[in-house]
Amino acid sequence: MDPAPCCEAPVAPFVPDPQRDERLAALCKALAHPARVHILRFLLAQESCFAGAIAEQLPLAPSTVSQHLAQLKASGLVQGEVEGPRRCYCVAPVVLAELKALVEAL
Repeated sequence: MDPAPCCEAPVAPFVPDPQRDERLAALCKALAHPARVHILRFLLAQESCFAGAIAEQLPLAPSTVSQHLAQLKASGLVQGEVEGPRRCYCVAPVVLAELKALVEAL
């Protein structure tokens, strides 16, 4: 039986990679909320680390932004430093590249 036109034979054989699958799922989970995508896009639009209150730049409550930043930081997508009252956040380029590579490998 020939495969349906929409189901061409795969180019390479399927090789399970549970570790890579778990990492991709964790990164996708970190981006699974529109507010976190919004924060990531905002940080990517900055020319350097953003020093300031992100909540002042976004239409979200400061506590909400803090919770979303915590999830992004836990995944490694966002890096942040706190020095006294000053906070500095930026996107981790190595982790963003990892996310891109994992999605491309699908």
